[in-house]
Amino acid sequence: MTDLTFNFADPAESTAYLTAKLAYYIDAWDLAESCQRNTAECIVLDVRSAEHYRLGHIPGAINFPHREMTALTLAQLSKQANYVTYCDGIGCNGSTKGAFKLAQAGFKVKELIGGLDFWRRDSHPIIEGSEPDTWPLAAETVQCGC
Repeated sequence: MTDLTFNFADPAESTAYLTAKLAYYIDAWDLAESCQRNTAECIVLDVRSAEHYRLGHIPGAINFPHREMTALTLAQLSKQANYVTYCDGIGCNGSTKGAFKLAQAGFKVKELIGGLDFWRRDSHPIIEGSEPDTWPLAAETVQCGC
């Protein structure tokens, strides 16, 4: 039996894998930094139901439930933009389903690691209501622990 505990990948394989991983995922701190700078780098899509969105979402996030993503509804989005999808957290695969549908339709997309759970955990702002709103100008800067 082989002990896989200390079976490390070749550096070139690790580089390829980790490069790909960074292309598919973004963490809460990096996304918050982008929002704080008010850059147009990405459009944040909350892929949960409208009810859950109203109860709390990332400022500026647009509610676009993954269950409503079809060729017709996706055609309303710009293929020039970059998108970040999120749902409740690691126990929910709505973000993955939304990102899959976007990618399959030819959009550039990443998933927010840990979804709204990790966003909250890291003390980033959350707003309630049916409108995306904007990033709060007085939002405290939260430093990444890594």
